[in-house]
Amino acid sequence: MNRIAVPFALPPAPSRRRASARGGRHAWVSRFTASTATTRLGFTALATGLDAVAILAAAAAMGRLLGHGSGGFNDLVLGVTVAMFYILPGILRTDYAITRYLSHKGHVRHTLSLWSVAVTGAVVLAFLTKTSDAFSRSASLGLAVAGYGALLAVRGLLVAGLQSRVTAGRLASRHIFLVGDEEMIRAFSDRHRLHQTGLRIVGAAVLRPGDENRADDLVLAAASARVLRPDDIYILVPWAERERLEACIDTFMGLPATIQLAPERFLDQFDDLHVVRNGSVASIHLVRRPLSSSEVLAKRALDLVVASAALALLAPVFAVVALLIRREGGGPVFFVQRRYGFNQEPFGIYKFRSMRAMEDGRAVRQATAGDSRITRVGRFLRRTNIDELPQLINVLRGEMSLVGPRPHAMAHDQAFERDVALYARRHNVRPGITGWAQVNGWRGETDTPEKVVGRVEHDLYYIDNWSLLLDISIMVRTVVSRKAYRNAR
Repeated sequence: MNRIAVPFALPPAPSRRRASARGGRHAWVSRFTASTATTRLGFTALATGLDAVAILAAAAAMGRLLGHGSGGFNDLVLGVTVAMFYILPGILRTDYAITRYLSHKGHVRHTLSLWSVAVTGAVVLAFLTKTSDAFSRSASLGLAVAGYGALLAVRGLLVAGLQSRVTAGRLASRHIFLVGDEEMIRAFSDRHRLHQTGLRIVGAAVLRPGDENRADDLVLAAASARVLRPDDIYILVPWAERERLEACIDTFMGLPATIQLAPERFLDQFDDLHVVRNGSVASIHLVRRPLSSSEVLAKRALDLVVASAALALLAPVFAVVALLIRREGGGPVFFVQRRYGFNQEPFGIYKFRSMRAMEDGRAVRQATAGDSRITRVGRFLRRTNIDELPQLINVLRGEMSLVGPRPHAMAHDQAFERDVALYARRHNVRPGITGWAQVNGWRGETDTPEKVVGRVEHDLYYIDNWSLLLDISIMVRTVVSRKAYRNAR
């Protein structure tokens, strides 16, 4: 006997009278499964409309506040133009799909990039049409700032509202049907919190092992899926069993549903998983480069501008510190120690000398509280973090960035890489004078495995979620909070 099962709760069936009046059970099933399409379209219209309202409201407000109290027709034209440049590309890129709003992740960076293009496009259009004089410059700049804030607020509210409804089980963006091995179906439903992703399982079909049962099982599975009308059919069969996979795909190609090949379990660890085609070559994209070429250029430009200005302003401080170090005990002013940088390429990191020891070998002892090797001037330099300022030279030389994972001594790096998973990923970007780990309290000695793991987790979060705005916020927090900028040695 075939084992076709529907172990997941379905909505209660309507009464016989309602069913017969509206075309029987199959008509009710059609409405039930089609509701996800209505939900998706409705949400897209809502998100699009709210973005348009946010941009127009920001344009009107800035026109009234900064545009000499006008708030008139020109401000409306400016708002409509910017909204057009922002919303139309978003629609073409499916940015308003409900699945994009199931998490807060990525909205800050994505909105900033698209908003920058929209504002630039509006400026270029005004220049080409010789209408730029009709718009207030201060109101336009105000719109560039206020509009971005309004869009982030709208997206934040939409994500929060959507998450609450999805988690409570009151909303499903897609209905799915599972077919495959019983163990894989059970593991798939247990492993993924589908209710939090907007997916609702409407049924499942278990395929028995053995070639003799395959045809019958697939016929009944297809019949069940045809009645339930899911949006997606997930095939849960080991990838190594090519014949079974091809049989499943051939069977469900005849149904009006999206066919999804569920990934092997080890692929669940990759957040950016998707298929990439380069001509006739198809491959599975697992991990992207940490920063794109344009992002590298933007980050480098910020480093050069800020580091150059900081060195010019701090030149008197450098002179005073150098004099104090020389007067206390002679010796070199700078301490240079080898560290691993981008792509694990070694470089010499600059610091004001704060210790009598100049360790740079295979065994490097970390500085501790009350360390006898620290000089009197060095204790002040380390307490105020002035000893880190020469790393601005490393930034100008391109060996470091203002913000990034803090570099450790090479001896410590080699030990941590053996003991901590994914530790080497920290070297996929330039190391920084300060970083996301430091402003979140992970500073000081790395004398326990927990401290190393906590710091690595924060560094990897920074790499995966980088943006110029994040860099600027980390620099601001580093400057205004003494507690935050006590970086690791």
